[in-house]
Amino acid sequence: MNAIANGLVALVAALHVYFLVLEMFLWTKPLGLKTFRNTPEKARDSAVLAANQGLYNGFLAAGLLWGLIHPDPYVALQIKAFFLLCVIVAGVYGAKSVSRRILYIQAAPAALALILVWLA
Repeated sequence: MNAIANGLVALVAALHVYFLVLEMFLWTKPLGLKTFRNTPEKARDSAVLAANQGLYNGFLAAGLLWGLIHPDPYVALQIKAFFLLCVIVAGVYGAKSVSRRILYIQAAPAALALILVWLA
């Protein structure tokens, strides 16, 4: 069970690294435009904000990776739980304020990972 939980935590971390790349480096490129359903003009005007958002996604990924490698299992559990809760809150807020898709893409995998982390 612990391996499955950690695998899902790693997947959530990988998703946030992907979000970092999309928001910091590909925001105004075709993949970024398509993913976020932006026009080139809107993307250009919001690129600095997107890069900031991408950086925060990188911090979430770093925290989850830290939880995966921490040698003390009790501390690792706390780190993973904290960062997964941060991802869930960000996902719920994003779903309410931007797009309901964020609930399924960001919050749901983190919620499932959190449940498995607690059960492991």
